[in-house]
Amino acid sequence: MQNTQILSTLPPERGQTPSSEQAQPWSRGSKAPAGRALVFDACQLGVVLRAVLFVETVVGVGAMFGADNFYQWLATVALLTGGALPATLAWLGTACSLKTVLQRLSTAQQYAAGVLLGAIAGAYACAMLKLASVAPPSPPWLASAACGALLSAMLVTALVLRARGRTPAATTARLTELQSRIRPHFLFNTLNSAIALVRAEPAKAESLLEDLSDLFRHALVEQGESVTLAEEITLAQRYLAIEEVRFGHRLQVQWNLDPRTDAARLPPLLLQPLVENAVKHGVEPSPRGGKLRVMTELRGSRVVVRITNTLPPSHIKNDGAPRGHGIALANVRARLALLHDVQGEFTAGVQDGLYQVRITLPVEGHMRRADKNKSARRASAQRRSTGRRANSPAPASPTRPESK
Repeated sequence: MQNTQILSTLPPERGQTPSSEQAQPWSRGSKAPAGRALVFDACQLGVVLRAVLFVETVVGVGAMFGADNFYQWLATVALLTGGALPATLAWLGTACSLKTVLQRLSTAQQYAAGVLLGAIAGAYACAMLKLASVAPPSPPWLASAACGALLSAMLVTALVLRARGRTPAATTARLTELQSRIRPHFLFNTLNSAIALVRAEPAKAESLLEDLSDLFRHALVEQGESVTLAEEITLAQRYLAIEEVRFGHRLQVQWNLDPRTDAARLPPLLLQPLVENAVKHGVEPSPRGGKLRVMTELRGSRVVVRITNTLPPSHIKNDGAPRGHGIALANVRARLALLHDVQGEFTAGVQDGLYQVRITLPVEGHMRRADKNKSARRASAQRRSTGRRANSPAPASPTRPESK
C-alpha cells in the first residue's frame, strides 16, 4: 500500500511514547521499506474465470474472419479452444506457482516475465493444435507467440489496475475510520464517561481510556492488505466496550465466536464500521436500547460472519432498514471484492424484523490443514481410548455366597 504510507505509524508498547522515527517513518528523506510488491496475482478464482472468458472472447472474434456460417464458426471456435484453453490455464498456473519468485523481481521485470510467459503459452497452443493435426503444414509459431504475448500483456495490465484499485479503497477506509473516531460527540462522550468513572471505578476508567487509545492507534497504523478475523474481532470488542459504558443496560452485546475462523483473512477496518452502524442506527435511536449479536462460524470451506441488531420501533413500523448514506456498506463491499473477488460475499438487509449483515470468506489453505490435523488427532485419541477399553481386563463378577 504505497499511497497509504503517509498514515503509517508503528504501534508503541503500552506505556511508552512513540519516537520521532516511529511517528514519521517517511520523513527527512527516508526511503521506503525494503522489499517489492507483487505487480499481478493470478491465484484468484475470479482472475482465472475472467482470463478464460477473455481469451475465449478473442478466439470467438478471431474465428469470425474465416467462417462462412454459424456452424463453421462454432467448429472453428471448438478447434481453437483446444489449443487456447490449455495454454491459458498453463499461463495462469505458472504465474501463480511462481508468485514468490516474481515478487523478488522489479516492476519492469515482472511485466516482462508475464509477457514472456504469454509468448511461451502462445507457442504451446500452436503445438497443441499441431499435435491434433489442426494447424497448417507450416505452423505459425511466431504469430502464435506474438498473439500470446499481446493477450498476456493485456491481462497483466488488467491485473495491475485491479491491484492498484485496492489502494484508494483502503485509504478511504482508513480516513473514514480516523474521522469517525475523532467525531466530537464520540470523543466527548467517551471522555465524560471516563471522568465519571475516575473516582468511583478508576480501574474501569483506565480500561476505557486504553480502549480509546487502541482505537486511535489502530486507525493510524498501516495494517497492510489484509488482517486476520481475530484481530478485527478484537477491535470491534474494544469499540463495543466503550459504547457499553456509554449506553449501560440499553446496549446488550452477544458474542458467538468460532475459534476455527480466527485465521480467516479480510481487509483491515472492516468489522468495526459495521458494528458502529449497528449501534448508531439500531441502539442509539431506540428509547429502550437494543441488542447486537456478532457470530462467526466455519461452514465447510467457507467462513461466515453475521452481525445482527434490533431496529427502533419507528423502523419496524415503516418496515424499512435504517436510513443512512450507505457509505460504510459500499466501502466494505468494494474492499471485500478487491481482496477475495468472487470468493467473498457480502449481503445486508432486514430479515425477520432484525437488520443483518452477512460476510462470507474463503477458508485459507493453512486453515484447512489445521482443521484436518485437529480431526485426525481427535480420531486418533478416540481410537486409543477405544483400544484401552478393549484391552483392559473385564471386571470380576461378584460371587454369590454359598447357601447353607
